[in-house]
Amino acid sequence: QVQLVESGGGLVQAGGSLRLSCAASVSIASINYMRWYRQAPGKQREMVATITSGGSTNYADSVKGRFTISRDNAKNTVYLQMDSLKPEDTALYYCNAHWYDGEWYDSWGQGTQVTVSS
Repeated sequence: QVQLVESGGGLVQAGGSLRLSCAASVSIASINYMRWYRQAPGKQREMVATITSGGSTNYADSVKGRFTISRDNAKNTVYLQMDSLKPEDTALYYCNAHWYDGEWYDSWGQGTQVTVSS
């Protein structure tokens, strides 16, 4: 089982930046997809950014050009650099690992709160 621990959330003014980290308990080099999701109060959880084991990335339209996902396999850590933050980015941010080992598996972190003030 993969355990994930997020950190780096906090309170920031609009236009500011934060970097989230997701530390995994195992090597992430072979994990097919590492993703960041977010969930705002009263809304469904949405995918924010994805990075594959090969390094390809994908972003939600709402964060393209502002957020950057990256991975450091040596540290078993995935990052989400968030720039030009907006109040609508306020949410609980979750890290997700999605991998194939005979079947598909998922693991989730506990989440880290990001609050952007106007």
